[in-house]
This record gives sequence, C-alpha cells and structure tokens, in this order.
Amino acid sequence: MSEFSVGDMITDSSLPLSDLDVLVKGNGPALLLAHGAGGGIQGNFGLVLDDLAQDHTLVGPHYPGAGSSPVATGPLDLDDLADQLVAAAVAAGQESFAVLGESLGSAVAVRVAARHPERVRALVLTAGFPVADPVLDLAARLIKSLGEAGRWDDVARLACLSCMSPSDLAGIDPADLDAAVAQTLAGMPPGMLDHFDLVSRVDVRPDLENLSAPTLVVAPTGDRLVLPQSSYRLAAGIPGAKLIELPGAAHILNEADRATWLRHVREFLGALPAVSV
Repeated sequence: MSEFSVGDMITDSSLPLSDLDVLVKGNGPALLLAHGAGGGIQGNFGLVLDDLAQDHTLVGPHYPGAGSSPVATGPLDLDDLADQLVAAAVAAGQESFAVLGESLGSAVAVRVAARHPERVRALVLTAGFPVADPVLDLAARLIKSLGEAGRWDDVARLACLSCMSPSDLAGIDPADLDAAVAQTLAGMPPGMLDHFDLVSRVDVRPDLENLSAPTLVVAPTGDRLVLPQSSYRLAAGIPGAKLIELPGAAHILNEADRATWLRHVREFLGALPAVSV
C-alpha cells in the first residue's frame, strides 16, 4: 500500500493539477474509490480494501480536508472534484477504471462518468443520491450549523443517530454509545463542513440519462441519512442500471452487510468485459 500526492505526476494535460492524498493498493483492473462526506477511504471502504486489492488496483483519493489532503480554500466544486479523482487514477498509471462511489461519492462517481465516459468501465453506487433528499438536506444543514457553532460533540451524536441502524442503537449500552460517539468525533476530518456544503448543492439528475457505463446501484433499506428512495431514483434514471437492496442495512455498512455488498459487487465486476492489455 502506498500514499502519495499527485501534483507532480499528472500525465494528461487536460486534467487539473492536484495535491490530494491518494491511497494506491493492489494489482489488476483499476477501481477508483469515491468516499462520502465527512469520511475517507479507510472509513468507507476499510472492511473490503484487502479483499478487493487481491485482484484490483485500488486508487483512493481523499477529498480536500480528508486524509492528508489540504483543506479547500473555497467551496468545493463537483466538476473539479470529479476531475481531480480522475487525475489521481491517471497519475497512478490507470487510464480506465470502474468507480465505486458511496453516499456523496456516488454523485462524484456519476459526474466522473459524465465528464470522462471514455475512462469509466463501470459504476457501483452505494447509499447514493442524485440530489439531496429532504432528510439528507436537513441533516447537512444541521451538521453545518452545529459545526460552525463549534458543537462538534453534537455533530458526532447526529452522525451516530443517522448512520447506525435502529437495531444497533436499540441494543447498545450507554457506555458503548458514548464510545461510538467519541470514535465518530475523532474520525471527523477537517474538511467535513466543506463536504456537507457540497452535499447540499449536488444535483446530478441531468447526468443520469446520458450515462452509458454498466451500473450497479446498492440501496441500504435501513438508511436514515440518505433515504433508500434516493438510490431507487439513481437506478431508475440510469439506463440499464441494476438495483440491489441490502435489507435493513444502515448508511454505514456493518461487517455482515459489507460482506453481502462485497459479494454483489464482485459478481457485478466479474461480469464486465476483460481489460485489454
């Protein structure tokens, strides 16, 4: 596994220079990873990185203000973020790739495919949305207002409430809940408010009908941050998209749900045409 900044390594002059912190791991056909708001590559994909890296090259850029990527100096722009992810893949020697997007990363992945269709072999969109639904919009606004007021403990509590399943919350001891809140607080990146500001502004609905890459949409039906209806809208809007439900799964997939996710994703990726060498 290696991590690097791609600013001095871009080989395609049409792509932006970038100083994103990028994780590169594995060998084989490339998977470009697009993480969620307030998260990172390890936080979203940590349970499956080792497995997928056995036969894929993983390229995991961290958005501005996540990982070791510098915090943005202005509002994040979806087009620029999509181009920076592509630049990271090209800098890692990958001219084409499937894109695995989660939550906000699903919208980023859609925009990557819309702007660079010749590079995108497939899309896997998990807990995604074409535009923030009312629940997500309310949560994003709360996170921004609480964070701007310095109430980060409350941001962490809201994240746990939104991202854990009702069954997990119902069975958790108070001490374990406090530990989960503390762990969530410790894991929130400096760019979290910038990420959720972008969540509030994303709208990739016009992109959907023009996508041509094979697409798998995964809908966690117990998601209380991004309603499963948002995943259904993604699947309905993308020509030929396949929809898989994860019954009762929360926004952040637990180990069992992630294992089911991995099985479906591997089946989908395994059916793609072989990469020509």
